[in-house]
Amino acid sequence: MVAETSAPRGPGWLICLPLTTFVIGTDDFVIAGVLPDVSSDLEVSEAAAGQLVTAFSVTYALAAPVLAVMTARLPRKALVTGGLSVFALANAATAVAPDYPVLMAMRVATALVASTVTPAVFAMAGRTAAPERVGRAIGTVAAGLTVSLFAGVPVGTLLGARFGWRATFVAVAVFTAAVTVAAAYFLPALPGAPEIAVRRKLQILSRPPLLLCVAGTVLGAGSGLMTYTYVAPLTEGLTGRGGGAVLALFIAVVGVAGAAGTFAGGRLTDRWGADRTLLVMFTGLVVATGALALTGGAAPGCTPVWLVAAVLAVWGFAAWGFNPPMNTRALRLAGEAGTEAVALNTSALYAGIAVAGAAGGAAVAAHGGTGVAVTATGVGLVAFLLMAVSVRRFPTRTAVPGAPRPPAPVENVAAS
Repeated sequence: MVAETSAPRGPGWLICLPLTTFVIGTDDFVIAGVLPDVSSDLEVSEAAAGQLVTAFSVTYALAAPVLAVMTARLPRKALVTGGLSVFALANAATAVAPDYPVLMAMRVATALVASTVTPAVFAMAGRTAAPERVGRAIGTVAAGLTVSLFAGVPVGTLLGARFGWRATFVAVAVFTAAVTVAAAYFLPALPGAPEIAVRRKLQILSRPPLLLCVAGTVLGAGSGLMTYTYVAPLTEGLTGRGGGAVLALFIAVVGVAGAAGTFAGGRLTDRWGADRTLLVMFTGLVVATGALALTGGAAPGCTPVWLVAAVLAVWGFAAWGFNPPMNTRALRLAGEAGTEAVALNTSALYAGIAVAGAAGGAAVAAHGGTGVAVTATGVGLVAFLLMAVSVRRFPTRTAVPGAPRPPAPVENVAAS
């Protein structure tokens, strides 16, 4: 029996995939914006409410590779639309959670769905796009996550402030349902991966080229997200100016630059290749954080706002721009184990978030905002050196030995 395959219905498929990552990213990060309301409503401390974020991240990081292997043979369209349907229901249940334990259970449930769907949509972009447009397709999908930080989360936070935190998750559920309907119409029917023994998949995923990708993602995300997580003390220490208005300006600059970086990272991947693009993005990351560190040491508290904003723009561009080439590299190295490789790589992203929080927290406690910039520069430099060795030793023009060749794209109509 031949698995069902169909061409996408015009370019709508490439809108549905980033919308999928947008709703997942919004659901993941928006909880931070409504923590005080959750704490008050459910009568728990803000520290306890904050563990909802931890539970989501840890669940995602641990579950993504396992669920990718378990669902590898399922048809891709059914997996994505079915997962989105469950995601919408889980968010609706979150909105009516009567107490903290139920809310925690719902966060774990949404993380499990997110960790299944997100790698699948990245891999689907790689399989559906024409070969010369794989990078930009993956960049477009990655942009959904970036935009969720700077559009979905603020909107969700405003909804929570106006109507209560439960309204935020109602909105996520409704928007997810709309994306599900669109995905059911526009996404092409793609078969799951051919049957490959689990042991063989694990052998592919445990080989040095892919493990170095994972390590690079942990370090790259750790460096980039450290700066974002502690942007308030960092920018206040540099400029001597705090307050919501100035901070909002810096976050807006980072958001626009980050979105541009994800799109550009995809296009540069198609033009230069994943390996060269990765090194360029890591170079930009190190240069930008290094400039912040030097400025903090040389002119603490009196750096012009425009200069800090300009450096943050370079940093945001590079910090989010390495996602498309890294996922493209993982897909090409792993062949038909590509979805599992992307799942492992997204787990590494969440591990990087943990590194950013822990290392950045220690740095800001010891040396303030400048300490964060110095630490982020050091971590980013290690990431650059690691990837420089990796792309030289394992260029993406060759696959991991023993990895099956990836299937051909569906139809080049997807490139229109």
